Amino acid sequence: MSTETESETGAGVGSGAGAAAGTGAEPSFPLPPARVSGPPDGPQPASVAVRTPGSRKGRKKADRKKADRPGAASDRFLAKAAFVTVALSIAGALLGLGRDQALAHLFGAGSDTDAFLVAWTVPEFAATLLIEDGLAFVLIPAFSMAVTRRARGAAGDPVRALVAATLPRLAFAFAAFGALLVAGAPYLVEALAPGLPDPRLAVDCTRLTATCVFSFGLAGYCSAALRAHRRFVAPAAIYIAYNTAIIGAMFVLGARWGVRSAALGVAVGGALMVLAQAPSLWRQLRRGRPATGTPDGEPARPMDLTLIGTVLLFALCRQSQVLIERFLASSLPAGAISHLNYAQKVAQMPMVLSLMLCTVTFPVVAQAIAEGDTERARDRVERDLTLVACTVLLGTAVVVACAPQIIQLLFQRGAFTAQDTAATAAVIRVYALGLLGHTLVGALVRSYFCSGRPTWYPLFAMTAGVVATGWAGALAVGPWGVRGIAAANAAGVTLTAVLLLYGMGPRSVPIRTRAVVAEIGKPLRAALTAAVTGGLCARGVDSPLLGLVVGCTVVTLVFALLAWAFRVEGFVPALRSVTRRVQNARFR
Repeated sequence: MSTETESETGAGVGSGAGAAAGTGAEPSFPLPPARVSGPPDGPQPASVAVRTPGSRKGRKKADRKKADRPGAASDRFLAKAAFVTVALSIAGALLGLGRDQALAHLFGAGSDTDAFLVAWTVPEFAATLLIEDGLAFVLIPAFSMAVTRRARGAAGDPVRALVAATLPRLAFAFAAFGALLVAGAPYLVEALAPGLPDPRLAVDCTRLTATCVFSFGLAGYCSAALRAHRRFVAPAAIYIAYNTAIIGAMFVLGARWGVRSAALGVAVGGALMVLAQAPSLWRQLRRGRPATGTPDGEPARPMDLTLIGTVLLFALCRQSQVLIERFLASSLPAGAISHLNYAQKVAQMPMVLSLMLCTVTFPVVAQAIAEGDTERARDRVERDLTLVACTVLLGTAVVVACAPQIIQLLFQRGAFTAQDTAATAAVIRVYALGLLGHTLVGALVRSYFCSGRPTWYPLFAMTAGVVATGWAGALAVGPWGVRGIAAANAAGVTLTAVLLLYGMGPRSVPIRTRAVVAEIGKPLRAALTAAVTGGLCARGVDSPLLGLVVGCTVVTLVFALLAWAFRVEGFVPALRSVTRRVQNARFR
């Protein structure tokens, strides 16, 4: 069953926005509380499962009672949505690896790839500002509120009114800024990488990649609107279309255009991202009535410019770590920027996959905040932080233990030599030290912006991290080269994560910070032990493929055993659920 079908069939299962408002009109998507509980001193509701004896019959009865909870349908939908999102994101990430492999195979790690990666800064920034973070923090809460008003039977169609008030202005801004980047490409390249020996190739590539500002802006707008409607398939599939276009352009035009073919693929891939989502968004817009005004009969107003400014400045500041890295690496020998890029792409895969859960649950948190249900939002955020930390730490342990084998298998062919493998593997292990910080920043910042109100604290925290990155990188690049740059990145983002955790409360969703930090410490200890053990085992195997298999197996087993021993929240129930499903399937 597809995610969209599950969303439609789950309507009216829980206590939706309409029920909460007392209007009797339920929305077409489930929004029950994350957990159901009665008063502290009163009897528990009948829908809450009670303790039963340890027999198989008792466990089955408890499972049936849990399945009958109002929140169970929403949890199942979120699980399916997360599964679909992760599956499509993995496919997009694998194609992203294929893109990097093709770039390494066709053009190696030299001055040409350095020039392209300077131009690659534009789509990197555009993706962060316009699709992944940035505007998503503004648009998803706005569309969630509009969807709720539509479900309550508001006059006209609040969703169409929001689109009419925001899309034309944003599209004009995207087009204008993209044109400005095309015209100012020589100055941008000079500012980003003043040490390049021949900047002309980088300028040509930048002018091609600058077109993605317009296409990424529209793609991010469509993604935010669809996610607020609980439609996750099309938004999760955009990077499949994007990376396919880049790979195809490199192989078809690489011999004639060189690395410029990859930049052309960026331009084509951006357009495909919009086309992949437009039909689904059009179907959602057609369901409502004509947008004659807001529920109060007033014309729709644009979103708060202060909110947009704080969100975009935060995302811009966060992505500026890449600028610092490439600025410092441009003065190092040729290939330094490429080694940093390949290491970063591989190291960040665990982070990207772990944050897919937050991508699915962000509309739920925004909806809970809009309804004033702070407890439901807090529980959801706390569970998300624990789960994403556990996931990224397991991936970090694998990356640290098997870095040489991963890089050799992925990239060492064609123009990518064994020396490039050794340099990239050394960098990736240092980068991995900051993966938990990167993941926590990505998860925590959603809580600050889910209410749709402007706040400057995330920008302050990110600015402090960027300053630390620049200062530490300038000191470390001399003695340690690219590894010093990677270490500075890890230190800066970890500082930002600590500041964001400290600031949770009145500025954001009031989570129980000490309990969350204590819970994250459990998988952290498990990951450290698993990484050391898996690395020693993988090092003793000559074959890179066999070494990767041995290392991954050892890391997974050690991590799972320690997570079980430490009673990591969410890990033991998930493992029991899988074991129970296997046992039930065996006896059927």
